[in-house]
Amino acid sequence: MNETAALIEKARDGFEALDVSLEHQIEALKWLEIWLTDDIFRDYVFQIKYLLESEKWDFLLDSFYQVIPFGTGGRRGLVGIGPNRINPWTIEASAQGHAQYLVNQYGEKAKERGVVLSYDVRKYTQKGVYDDSLDNPIMNLDGPLLAEAAAEVYAANSIKVYIFDGARSTPELSFAIRHLNAVSGDMFSASHNLPTDNGKKVYDQHGGQLIPPYDQILVDEVTNNVKEIKIMNFGEAKENGLIAYVDEEVDKAFLEAVCNVSLSEERGVTISYAPLHGTGLSSIYPALQKLGFDVTLDPRTSNPSGNFEHVTFNIPNPEVVESFETSIPFAEEINADLIISSDPDADRIGVMARHNNSYEFVNGNEIGIVLTNYVISKYKAKGTLDTNSVVIKTGVTTSLIEGIAQENNIHCIGDLLVGFKYIGDEMNKLENDDRIQDFIIGAEESHGILTGDYCRDKDAAGAAVWIAELAAELKNDGKTLIDYLDEIYCRYGFCHNYLTEIRLLGAKGMEQIAGIMTHLRDNPVESFGEFVVTDKIDRWEGEPQPHLSVTDTASRNVLIFKIDRLSDTKSIKLTVRPSGTEPKIKMYFEVYGEPCDLENIDAEKEKIVEIRKRLERAFMLYCYRLLGVDFPDRGFLLFWQLPLNDKLRYFEIEEKIVNLKSIQDQETRKKELYKLLEFLGADPIEKVNDAFKEEYKEGINEYLDM
Repeated sequence: MNETAALIEKARDGFEALDVSLEHQIEALKWLEIWLTDDIFRDYVFQIKYLLESEKWDFLLDSFYQVIPFGTGGRRGLVGIGPNRINPWTIEASAQGHAQYLVNQYGEKAKERGVVLSYDVRKYTQKGVYDDSLDNPIMNLDGPLLAEAAAEVYAANSIKVYIFDGARSTPELSFAIRHLNAVSGDMFSASHNLPTDNGKKVYDQHGGQLIPPYDQILVDEVTNNVKEIKIMNFGEAKENGLIAYVDEEVDKAFLEAVCNVSLSEERGVTISYAPLHGTGLSSIYPALQKLGFDVTLDPRTSNPSGNFEHVTFNIPNPEVVESFETSIPFAEEINADLIISSDPDADRIGVMARHNNSYEFVNGNEIGIVLTNYVISKYKAKGTLDTNSVVIKTGVTTSLIEGIAQENNIHCIGDLLVGFKYIGDEMNKLENDDRIQDFIIGAEESHGILTGDYCRDKDAAGAAVWIAELAAELKNDGKTLIDYLDEIYCRYGFCHNYLTEIRLLGAKGMEQIAGIMTHLRDNPVESFGEFVVTDKIDRWEGEPQPHLSVTDTASRNVLIFKIDRLSDTKSIKLTVRPSGTEPKIKMYFEVYGEPCDLENIDAEKEKIVEIRKRLERAFMLYCYRLLGVDFPDRGFLLFWQLPLNDKLRYFEIEEKIVNLKSIQDQETRKKELYKLLEFLGADPIEKVNDAFKEEYKEGINEYLDM
């Protein structure tokens, strides 16, 4: 038996001991053999052998059991070795398939019009996963390297490439595709994921992400029809005119387009802007400056960095309130009225508003609510609002936006599948009907807003302009964004939306997620605890039938449970879906209250939030029982984005944390604590402290006298 055969046999034995399907084991063995024997993977072989010899079976199986899939937001995930990781090969193979797809779709025009490539600030630097003493082709892999690898493939397929000379935002890429009349584009980014991730989002000629069935045609081309990856040296391709850098004229045109969305001359508001180490420095910051706002960069998060070192948990996601923690002290120092932030590729916006001398978080649904109300009021004042005006949102985005639209006699396209690409597609339909002027705002709950028709993806820059000028107008009246939001709630009813998740890693996790969805889909569900289910809507049903593609089926893997409303509520609903880009199942809760008087708004909020909390616990415990997990009540106090296994592991080691109190030396106590919590990643104490405090009446640091 030769060495490769022996290694494969060793892997076979290792995989058999794992609690995963035989299908996944067979697929992982197939890809392992390819990566160990094919010459194009020779640079990876020593690291693969290290993983095999170290018997890292879970990690190996997850790295090799599939080719990293194309989800609702594109293809992204962990940087690493294997087909289920982001690395030069998965990017090059994807680019080759994409090149073939473009030529099939557009013929010679694909080669002439070309593709636009952009990237954000990510760079892989994680130690301790592979053998750090050996060469590692993925170490220090960053956006420019991924973009250049893809550019060499497009050029070898005779497709013209326009590549940015530095990090730029996703919405600028979308704009550039339209501005340059390119046929497509790639954004190399993992958006708001952890520093260990990267990936690419593929855009069509309109500047939006591909929708079914076109995304499936692309996936099929990449996975089934790539027989050879063509590569042309980057320098040679430049000399031949096949690769060119994007001219700065595009930056200027994009900035002008963003600034043109402004609806007010008011500028009297002080803003602290936190780019969270990302590309918003090239979009949001210059736009606010150009329009004359008093905006200051947050010094801790304004250096471009893929480590996101000054963001709590290293998660640069404006949806996560903790992402603001390190920015608040500077905002207080300059007495800012607003903190505006953005994720690394600057398509998602984050907002905190100063209210009653503290900063209050404004979530994605609330940003959508206030900006929908704002733009409608402005259009109405200008006399440009009519029954043809259109607001567009996804189905999991707050129903209050639809209520505002109905009250103002305008149309709301409100039941779209998750993903801003579906909003972009509706804009394309308006454009094709010569009605794009009727579009006034697009919104999704995950902090995604589009305020103009200059691109086809969400843009934090345009949203920042409207948020800033609305805040300035309110300040003139002695009010804040929170006051404005409360007034809307009083008029329409407090609509409380809340997102949580169960994160289940690896091949087994994917099986568990599928199992939960299958159970909920195939079995009659009468109630979740005290909450009676009145209707179940399966987005796999309804038109079009049959589904357009496998990707269409994946996007429509959504279940909506309508709950019998309680007294003083208009409606209650729960939406469940697997994430298209991360290993988790997501739950969206909505409890919609009745209109109320302003003096009662706080009590109304408290009542509605309490209903949501009860529903959340009831449904989550239902899902945990399906997984065979006895989930502790205090588990709901752990950081919500922790993987389930990490949450359970914390409770296994909690007693060991308590026992550290017996160690006399403080430094030794601290060292042992961080060794115990190492599996939790960055800022581990903050992720578990509330759960600890609930049981022991003080936080971990206080309890251990640190």
